[in-house]
Amino acid sequence: MRIRVLGSSAGGGFPQWNCNCPNCDGFRRGTLKAHARTQSSIAISADGSDWLLVNASPDILTQIREAPELQPARAIRDSGIAAVLLMDAQIDHVTGLLMLRERQTPLPLLATPEVFSDISSGFPITGILSHYCGVQRQELPIDGSTVNVPGLPGLQVQTVSLSSKPPPYSPFRGNPRPGDNIGLLITNPATGQRAFYAPGLAEVTPALIELMSGCAVVLIDGTFWTHDEMQRLGLSAKAALDMGHLPQSGPGGMIEQLDQLPAGIRKILIHINNTNPMLVEDSDERALLTQHGIEVAFDGMDITF
Repeated sequence: MRIRVLGSSAGGGFPQWNCNCPNCDGFRRGTLKAHARTQSSIAISADGSDWLLVNASPDILTQIREAPELQPARAIRDSGIAAVLLMDAQIDHVTGLLMLRERQTPLPLLATPEVFSDISSGFPITGILSHYCGVQRQELPIDGSTVNVPGLPGLQVQTVSLSSKPPPYSPFRGNPRPGDNIGLLITNPATGQRAFYAPGLAEVTPALIELMSGCAVVLIDGTFWTHDEMQRLGLSAKAALDMGHLPQSGPGGMIEQLDQLPAGIRKILIHINNTNPMLVEDSDERALLTQHGIEVAFDGMDITF
């Protein structure tokens, strides 16, 4: 089973177009050891030819161009993207659906009923696509049952309801529902090994630690380093948890949570905000992650399990 990281940044990418925080300004000036990143998305394949796109970022066209595997060129119009699965309804995870409108058949789209409700009303992407390729809708359960992905034999996934928040445009922003945000458990049927993907995560429960402890790879939320990161920089009045993200540092933070996992599990952070100091490759923060056996995802990263 193969996972390709198409984009590793949080919304806005890195550097963010209008941001002059120390990271973005330093990157533009060439004074930081860091790499540019597009907005978070991954692709999963059991055969290396047909792929499940997980989240469709606004950068999807660039990401496809940088991933030749997604264009097998079997016909005059073709794509390796067989289906799309949405983890939530955040703008940086769904806007790319509009870039896939030239399909000649309806786009297989998997999401929870809650996510479908948000992208059908508050941000009506499914309605817009009905005037182009259309959508073949498949609702995802959040009861832990196994889901077969259309057009992708050999690929089965399970969803896990997570504590986070729906997008700011959602009428349920202040009253989150189960299904607004999910994690994804992917199993390799040939080996029995599993990977867990969760780019948006506000709380790590004992049940989630138990689930991740049975995985070969965990690829999870790395948005903010500190709880008050955006506030200290004067970029937002909201703290990390207000936005639905557990910071890496501090008591109960992601580093402390990941330290509970058994040795041998590959631990990778994704969905990294442009303000996060761990983007700087020779920073103290990056060195601390290395000490704890935690990797930082990058665009083009290839993961097999």
